[in-house]
Amino acid sequence: MKLEFSYKTKYCCPLSARLLQLCTTAKKLDKAIAARTFANRGIQMNIFANFLPEYMHFNVIDSANLILMLSIILLLGAMGGRLFQKLKIPQVVGYIVIGIIIGQSGLQLLRKEVITALDPVSQIALSLIGFLIGGELKLGVLKKYGKQFIGILLFEAIIPFIVVSIIVTVVSYLFTKDLNVSIALGLILGSISSATAPAATTDVLRENRTRGPLTTTVLGIVAMDDAVALILYAFSSSIASALLGNTGGTLGSQLLHLCYDVFGSIALGSVIGFLLSHFIRNVMTDEGRILAFSLGSILLSTGICTLLDMDNILAAMSVGFFMVNFAPVKTRPTFSLVEKFTPPIYVLFFVLVGAKLNIWNVTAYVGLIALIYIVCRTVGKSIGSRMGARLTKAPESVRKYLPWCLLSQAGVAIGLSIAAGQTYSDTIGSTIILIITATTFVVQLLGPVCVKYAVNHAGECNLDICEEDIMKTCKVSDVTSAGVSICDKDSPAIVTDTTSLHEILDSFSHNHNLNYVVKTNEGKLSGIITLEHLKECLQMMDFSDGLMATDILEPCPVTCKPDMLIPDVLKKFDENDTEALPITDENGILLGVVEKPAVDHYLHAKVMELHKKIASLG
Repeated sequence: MKLEFSYKTKYCCPLSARLLQLCTTAKKLDKAIAARTFANRGIQMNIFANFLPEYMHFNVIDSANLILMLSIILLLGAMGGRLFQKLKIPQVVGYIVIGIIIGQSGLQLLRKEVITALDPVSQIALSLIGFLIGGELKLGVLKKYGKQFIGILLFEAIIPFIVVSIIVTVVSYLFTKDLNVSIALGLILGSISSATAPAATTDVLRENRTRGPLTTTVLGIVAMDDAVALILYAFSSSIASALLGNTGGTLGSQLLHLCYDVFGSIALGSVIGFLLSHFIRNVMTDEGRILAFSLGSILLSTGICTLLDMDNILAAMSVGFFMVNFAPVKTRPTFSLVEKFTPPIYVLFFVLVGAKLNIWNVTAYVGLIALIYIVCRTVGKSIGSRMGARLTKAPESVRKYLPWCLLSQAGVAIGLSIAAGQTYSDTIGSTIILIITATTFVVQLLGPVCVKYAVNHAGECNLDICEEDIMKTCKVSDVTSAGVSICDKDSPAIVTDTTSLHEILDSFSHNHNLNYVVKTNEGKLSGIITLEHLKECLQMMDFSDGLMATDILEPCPVTCKPDMLIPDVLKKFDENDTEALPITDENGILLGVVEKPAVDHYLHAKVMELHKKIASLG
């Protein structure tokens, strides 16, 4: 018996242990294969995935291909954005479409692992967007629109939460016959539906240089509704965990984490904003150093938030809010400097947003729920924003067009879906990720177009401009003086060789021009009589009898054309130390005179017109 026992101990037990180990390994392998099958299902279904040869795919990031990959993304994204601009479609849609073509739904030039490895680009882009949005939240604006913001915010976030939750629960129950799962799915999707993506919306506003009550309201809403979405998600996930038997933490613990996330991010951003303003005020004077220090501070807040699991958008927004409201006035140009740096980052960000989307994983059930989600979210956002705007007595343009500006979803919605996917990995997690991915694909394409439609019809496009912006597109032929074009053959500033000095002085007392150009009998330039010449003539009135224009003019070798841009004209003023230039056409025929004071007055008047239009909008 001892021998037998010894034999079994020595041989049978190890054999049993080996069989047990093999069974365990097989189970793990089955799970791994199942997970990999689900993950690769989109690749297998994607008919374009193998269109390019393998060597053209970016499978990993290393020093050899990183620069090449970034250059391809930037060039293709910029070309896509420009093409869509030509088609009168917001450029951000072009960026996303290029991402879809080269990403998971298309040619898979960028493999999934590479897209994931480039996530820091998205973090940086969202932080820059948060910083610039924070710069728009001036205390004066918040005092004026604060109640309106809060009222609209609550309605536009809570109404879609209710609508999506109820409808998705009912439809899901009709398919699954599982009430607990259906309620949990409805609540989680409802809470996610309240979030609005700031990135695509602000990009359209910036592209169209918008300004007015609708723009102000949209910026305020997208800046704050993420916090509402986080609160709704905390409540919903607690209920869903109880229904599904998950141990995702009590409601109290989730609210505690929410407070840490929100208030910790705001506190961190405020501290970094204080330090940034202090250094710029006392140390920095050069624009390049200010830009470098500002970007470094924004990246610092992003890195700390990532490390401490806080919201980098809120932190960056707090930096911008502190800078614009509490920092010295001399630090305000920081925002314009940072904004000049953002375009290539935005191109990378939106191309990667499109590259992440995988439409091939969508089943019929997921597609139906996704369609219901889009419709219910759109209806909920429209009803909620209109109700909030009406109750807070917002301007008509806000009531009418705000619903068009709240359709986009991206960062926060995808982040919450990933969190739900991890928490409910055994039940509804994968379904939520697929639904939010599919709906993001749709609304990220339609949302920017709707925003452009809204701001166009609200009359707020091209109002956020200054004199420098007007100059870039303004020509000499556009300039007017006292409502009359300065570029006209019959201009009072044009005199003939034989015009007497008394006639010129009489014209000077009745017209706004300060200089005169003299033409020959053929209508070509003979010379110019400047204000200095007229002053000298006024001092010797007793000797001026019989003087004509030809006697007091001086040659003027420098002229300008009617289609010359104002910046080029101002450059000629500086180069020739003058404030007046004759205007001639391509044949040398004299058309008038352009004067620096007239140009300055015209530009200032255009800016004042824009300000009056903004004020009339409410």
